[in-house]
Amino acid sequence: MRRLRACLGAAAAVTLAAAGTTALVASNASSATSALGNRWYAAAPYLMPLDNDPPDAAAIMDASGLKAFQLAFILAPDGGGCSPTWGGTAPVSGDTAVQNVISTIRTKGGDVSVSIGGYGGTKLGQACADAASTAAAYQQVITKYGLHAIDFDLEEPEYENTAAVRNEIGAAKILQQNNPGLYVSVTTAGTADGTGWFGKQMLLEAKSQGFTPNNFSIMPFDGGFNGAASQTGALTNFNAILRSTFGWDEATAYAHEGFSGMNGRSDTGEYFSQADFQTVLDYATSHNMDRFTFWSLNRDRQCSPADNGGRTSGTCSSVAQNSWDFAKYSVKFAGATPPSTTPTPTPTPTPTPNSCKTAWSSGSVYTAGNEVSYNKHNWKAKWWTQNEVPGASEWGPWQDEGAC
Repeated sequence: MRRLRACLGAAAAVTLAAAGTTALVASNASSATSALGNRWYAAAPYLMPLDNDPPDAAAIMDASGLKAFQLAFILAPDGGGCSPTWGGTAPVSGDTAVQNVISTIRTKGGDVSVSIGGYGGTKLGQACADAASTAAAYQQVITKYGLHAIDFDLEEPEYENTAAVRNEIGAAKILQQNNPGLYVSVTTAGTADGTGWFGKQMLLEAKSQGFTPNNFSIMPFDGGFNGAASQTGALTNFNAILRSTFGWDEATAYAHEGFSGMNGRSDTGEYFSQADFQTVLDYATSHNMDRFTFWSLNRDRQCSPADNGGRTSGTCSSVAQNSWDFAKYSVKFAGATPPSTTPTPTPTPTPTPNSCKTAWSSGSVYTAGNEVSYNKHNWKAKWWTQNEVPGASEWGPWQDEGAC
């Protein structure tokens, strides 16, 4: 398992003054663009620009009408420290690859938000010494890319760490204060009851710090969900949690509530179709919710027979679809009309068992990408692991690659 690491140079990483922040953003204005309306940032689906076979953002924009993208994920360096990286390995300070993606999107009249955290890896809230140094690290991202929006994705394993969540919420509040007009979303795990104990503790931390983002979004998947009805039920229950936590009335709670779904087959084998997305979209718009997004655009295309559509993939949905079908629901939420689609999807191929990889060994060390077989399934490691049984926990280090 990954260890928490102390933030290097934390004493020098102080809270940026509002005037200083404005100057920094102004100095990078050449890479910025005029802000889109908040509705577009609220509708931005997640895109991994460096991993999972990144699709062409310009092609997605042309085919779907999408204008906003949620780029993922900013993490602490795998080697330790309190500086922002893409995925733990690519320092933001020296990045040109993601900058080029952003420039392409902005040239076509769109914009991006950047998501920090996500599932797995070491988060800056874990690595940095306090909220001020955590905020200073994130401010580097905002300044470099001239951002108008940012997403705090607080989930396993970070949201079980009280100090880390305190740092993240404190950093979000600092960034909100120092970057006037910044759109801030906070995303966390969803359950049938709305969100679990750790999600509720995160909301209480936000309340104690006097922090209110544009929205708190839940991810109603990977938790025993079954289609849209279970997801809208979770959103209704989450609304009640927001009301009881912050003292809001129902309408105010919905105005600060968001949905973050997963298109197609989820990590735990749930299936969410285009019809499910339409049902949740109708719920979100009829209740005047603030956000409707999904994970991910990398998956918003049909699997090929070689990909074996009966497993969860990072690069396709495992359901019958046209490319960018799910992106069009985000476009609708933003208030735009997506282009009509003429092709019809071919049926999802019937899955055939894969050959089994080398058997998992409790004494072996595995790193991200290593594949093993266990209990007649193949599994791929998400990060460094040893003596953690594949499938023992849905939040564990192993991704199910299907039967073998």
